[in-house]
Amino acid sequence: MNAQATPPVAVEVLPVTPFQQNCSLIVCQRTKKAALVDPGGEVDRLLAAVARHGATLEKVLVTHGHLDHCSGVAELQQRLGVPVVNGVAAYTNELSKATQLDLLRSLGLSFPKSRVINHASQARNAAEGFRYPVLVKANVGGSGAGIVKYESPEALQAATDAGTVDLGVDGTALVQEAAPLRNGHITRVETLNGTYLYAINVYPPVDSFDLCPADACQTTTGVELVRGACAIDAPKSGMRVERADPPAQIIAEVERIAEAAHLDVGGIEYLVDDRDGQHYFYDVNALSNFVADAVNVIGFDPFAKLVDYLEVRAGLVPEAV
Repeated sequence: MNAQATPPVAVEVLPVTPFQQNCSLIVCQRTKKAALVDPGGEVDRLLAAVARHGATLEKVLVTHGHLDHCSGVAELQQRLGVPVVNGVAAYTNELSKATQLDLLRSLGLSFPKSRVINHASQARNAAEGFRYPVLVKANVGGSGAGIVKYESPEALQAATDAGTVDLGVDGTALVQEAAPLRNGHITRVETLNGTYLYAINVYPPVDSFDLCPADACQTTTGVELVRGACAIDAPKSGMRVERADPPAQIIAEVERIAEAAHLDVGGIEYLVDDRDGQHYFYDVNALSNFVADAVNVIGFDPFAKLVDYLEVRAGLVPEAV
């Protein structure tokens, strides 16, 4: 009787951190080359597993940017030099809205009036001289999490006195003017390899700060979108989107931001303040998704261009001249 053949690929599931997020180790049994999928933490333990298989780690794959899926990526890149799309520098900017404002300031680009606080009692004074309403934004956030709007100094003071001003997981937040949006939308510009890919106008529901383009449920003409990047049973957000064509000046500024932030792929958001007609950048995204049902919205599939880019990065195809 023949011995059972060794499978060509070994897969080991490694739950990591108190979240018990499943990280997968995939090992080619012939070449002993390995990849880690969603290394959420406990890097020493993950590398020990690679060594136990007698393998060499060559790739890190992240299915999405939640904290429990990607927190070990930066350390793996630093320790091993493993290629990572949107590496340590991009991830550092993603994790701090205050750092993003420092980046914009260094480039001489405009952003809404903002001050950084590290204690809730500082919020009222930080908003001194600002036009209300103001936002208190957790320094570490995403998809609108940790953003609260206050319509008046009295409302902000009352929340401070009540202990309901939340600075988020790192105890740091921005106090920022909430500009009225020209034509009711913000504009998100996606970049790939440091260059312009496409742009969309996003019309958020009233009092919503979740502007993730993958959550949009219809175009401005009412066409239903297939939200492939979201859970099929997720509640529809009421968000509307449409293709945008920013002026050349803004595209050039976006590309400067992408280069300075070391973004391989990501979105940069700006608004036009209805009070003065000027544009202001306010968010740099390294971990979010392309627009839902892109062909219906922008006329092409950006994932195809992303795959082309990844094939070049991986050395599978030569770079086009």
